[in-house]
This record gives sequence, C-alpha cells and structure tokens, in this order.
Amino acid sequence: MWSILNPVKKQIYLAIFLAGLAVFANLLVLASLAWSVQALLSHPEQMPYALLSIALLSTVCAYVLRITAFNQSHYASFRLENHLRKQLAEHLAKVPLGYVENMGSGSLAKILMQDVKALHIFVADSTPLYARAYVSPVLTFMLLWWLDWRLSLATVAVLCLGLWLVFNAFSSSQALMQQYNQASENVSKAVVEYVQAMPVVRSFSTAEKSFERYQHALNRYKQVVLQWYRRTGILARLAQLIVSPLPTLTTLLWLGVWLLNQESLNLHHYLMVLLISAGMTESLLPLSSLKHLIGKTEMSVKRIQEVLAEPILPMTTQPQYPQDNSVVFDQVDFRYQQHSPLVLQQVSFTLKPNGITAIVGASGAGKSTVAKLIPRFWDVTSGSIRIGGVDVRHLSQETLMQQVAFVLQDNFLFSGSIADNIRLGMPNVSEQEIMQAAKAAQAHSFIMQLPQAYATPVGERGAFLSGGQRQRITIARAILQNKPILILDEATAFTDPNNELALAQALSALIKGKTVLIIAHRLNSICTADQILVFEKGYLKEQGQHQDLLAQHGIYAHLWQQQQQVENWLITGENHG
Repeated sequence: MWSILNPVKKQIYLAIFLAGLAVFANLLVLASLAWSVQALLSHPEQMPYALLSIALLSTVCAYVLRITAFNQSHYASFRLENHLRKQLAEHLAKVPLGYVENMGSGSLAKILMQDVKALHIFVADSTPLYARAYVSPVLTFMLLWWLDWRLSLATVAVLCLGLWLVFNAFSSSQALMQQYNQASENVSKAVVEYVQAMPVVRSFSTAEKSFERYQHALNRYKQVVLQWYRRTGILARLAQLIVSPLPTLTTLLWLGVWLLNQESLNLHHYLMVLLISAGMTESLLPLSSLKHLIGKTEMSVKRIQEVLAEPILPMTTQPQYPQDNSVVFDQVDFRYQQHSPLVLQQVSFTLKPNGITAIVGASGAGKSTVAKLIPRFWDVTSGSIRIGGVDVRHLSQETLMQQVAFVLQDNFLFSGSIADNIRLGMPNVSEQEIMQAAKAAQAHSFIMQLPQAYATPVGERGAFLSGGQRQRITIARAILQNKPILILDEATAFTDPNNELALAQALSALIKGKTVLIIAHRLNSICTADQILVFEKGYLKEQGQHQDLLAQHGIYAHLWQQQQQVENWLITGENHG
C-alpha cells in the first residue's frame, strides 16, 4: 500500500515523526504529574513548581506537535489526492477506449472519487495515529517497567487480550470487506444508471420496476453490512471494552493493593503506574479504527493500481509525419477483446485525398468501428492503417490528433456555454470564427434565438438542447478545427428535412481539400460520394459509386430498396397487425 504514497511519503514520515514527539511530550506530562504527586506526598508543605511547570510546558508542546502533525498529514493528503486524480485521468486518456467502456462510468467514478478519497482519509487522519498506536505503548511500557516490572506485565497482559480480540475480529472479516466494497460499487452503478435513464424510466416503467435494480443493490448492501456486524460485532465491542482504560485500572488496583499489603510495592511508584497506564490504554483505542481504515484503503489502492497497470496504447519513440491526407486500410482484422470474435476481417480500402467516401451497412456491420480505428481509439488486431503513407502507430498522438477531426454518432457536450463547446481544444479562436463555424453547421440561427446566444449554458451533456441542436454544435466544433481528415458518423442523424439539405450544402463547400469519411444509414444523403463502401458482418462486401452499386443488384441495392419502401410507408389502419 505504501508504494502508492511515494509522492508524499516524506511529508507523511514528517507527520508521523511529529506525532511521535507529541506522544513523548504527552508521556512527559503524565510522568511530571506523577512525580508532582510523589513530591507533595513526601513534602506537603512545599509546592513542586518545577515539576508542574514541566507538565504545563509539555502539555503545550504536545498540543502544538499534534496539531502540526495533523496539518502536515492533511497537506500531504490533498497533494496525493490531486496527484492521483491527475495520474488516473492522464492514464485513462491513453488506454484503449474499449477498456474505458468495459469498466463503465459507475466503476470509474468510484475509483476516481471514492477510492482516491479513501486514500485521502487514510493519509490525513490515520498516519499520525501510527505514532500514537505504536510509539506510545513502547515508551509507556519502558517507563512502567522501570517503575515496577510486575505492574507493567499486568498492564501488557490486559492490553494483549484486547489486541488479540481486535485482530481476530478483523481477520475474520476480510472476505466480507471485499463483498462490502463490491456491494457499495454496485449501488453507485445503479444510481448512475437510474439517473441517466430517467427519461426512459418515466416514460416506460412503473414506479416499482423503476427502482427494482437500485433496490436490489441496496438490499445486497444492507445484507452484507448486517452480516459483517453479526460476525464481528461482539468481538469488536468486547475488544473495545478491554482496550479501554477501565479494565487495566481495575487489574492494577487489585494487584497493587495486594502488593502493598505484601509490602513489596512502593506507594509512590504505584501512584505513578496508575497515572501512566491510563496513557497506554488511551493510545491503543484508535487501533480498531486504524485497522479498519487500513483494510478499506488496501482495497482502494488495489483498484487504483489495477487501472494504472492497464497497458496504454504503445507510442512510437521515433514519430513520423504523413505526406498527405490519404487513409489506407490494409488487410485489417480487429476484435475488441483478446478472445472475442473478430468484428472486422480482411478489410482493405483507400480514402483518397480530397475525396468523399461513405460507409453503409446494417447495424453491427462494423461501420463505426472503422471510423474509430483511424484516430486510434483502438489498435488493429492485424494489418495496418496508414495516414499519408505512415502507419498510425508510428505517428505521435499530437500529430495524429492534428490530422483527424470527427463527429461521432454519440455526440457529447460539456456543461459550459455553446461558445466554449464549439471552441473546445482551441481556446484562442475569436468569436467571429466561432460564429462562422456555427453558420456553416446551420446552427447560428437557433443559437441566436437562445436567451444568451453563444453564452447560453448547454447543461450537463447538453441536456438543454435538442438532439439535432447538439449534433450541429459538434459539427461546428469539427468545422472550426479544420483538420485534413474529417470523419462524420451519422452527422445528419438528428437534422430535420428543412436543415438537412442546407447542412449537406454547407458541408460540401467546407470539405474541399479534405479526406472525408461519412457513415450514414440514410443513403439519399451520400448518393454523390466519390465512393461507397458496403459492409456486412465485418467484411467489406461492395465498393463503388451509387449508380454502379445499384446496377450490381447486391447488398447496397437491397438497402436502397428497403429505404425507399420505408420513406413511402404511411401510418394507416392497414399497418396494424
């Protein structure tokens, strides 16, 4: 666990050292008070000002050292939290997109927020307790041994019994701790899923069905917690009782009185033992909470390290630069996971510079996968993809991103203003350039009708805009970037008939000099493409222009015929089966 604390390890050690000094000062307070009592009993007429002054000064030092130790541990925890979140974010930006999608937003949110927060709590609140839990008993035992070895052994015997119960309680709960963390993660996933699916839930589900998955996750969480308490509750409460000062003092009172009656114990030493032993028992009280925090933190560290251990997309050490904006797929095979079926097989084609290529096919044919392989959202399983004659794996990430702009089917807007979403990645562009891009994307007119025009917030994930409006904002973003390769994945999916023609004309004017890849189900929007690629079940089945493909009476002709039938379909009484 401590390996992940390397960035702040020195500051943590300083906090532990200061806390150890605070423990020593606190022990000195107890010893000074004990000697003061001894001095008063020996010479009642003389006030032990020197010893009382040492006790007062030691109290102030203990307080200042403890506060300083906790300050250092909290500073370290904030630094660690910031470092880990940045490290995780940077790493996730470099791993294959498939890994992020497989993990899911609930799991990643728990790691980035709750697991990192668990480390924050451990460093901030627990590291100073190490000194209190381990240094204090050792120093106290040494002092007690010096005063009377029999009483010191009695004190240690009681505390060892309590510690044995503590460790037994937690050792029997390791498996339950894993179940607890899994149940907590499932609750987080269910909450995220329920909130994101709220429109669907309200439209199609009853109240009972809406909460069924969330309620199941909560019930499982409750079941694990209750099982945990039933299994360890009695041991934990008994351990806490024994480690408290009362059992130790009771044992010392009985043993001390017996030794005094035997005249084998000095009364002054006995009083000092009673005062100092209370400090030892108090120092061990945080052990149970410390043990729980360590176990919980170890689980969090394991999950964080698993994410950081995920291999990133390999980057070349000698980056090359493309000669033009052509794109070549050469015998490409691709699968999302190591043992999953191939979703693309032996795919070869060329996107010529300054040309428009359209990809069509049924859902699941591999169209979007082809588009996402170009910017290296994943790496090909075999074969190669070349941009300007250079394998994309031999391009630096910066060079590759400078070549490709894309508007994906699953558009995403950040919860800022419309202008901020259009200028994403280009903070220095002018308002005039943003406006021109929006006009080209047929978005300017509806933007100007909004309350704050380009300064209007779009809400979380663009919730305040319609699907068509969000799509045109992302198109404006791609237009503004003006990169030599443009990928449009269902770019006109949400445009109404009034805007589709204008948008197509705007795109036709703006894509001159670019290599354009369009993925569309609406075949009438890509009739004028320079070439059309027809995919079926991961294979490139047909290739050519619109009229040539129709003449082949193959897959494309069948898709075209189906679409014409759909467009001519009317809702009538005859349609009810």
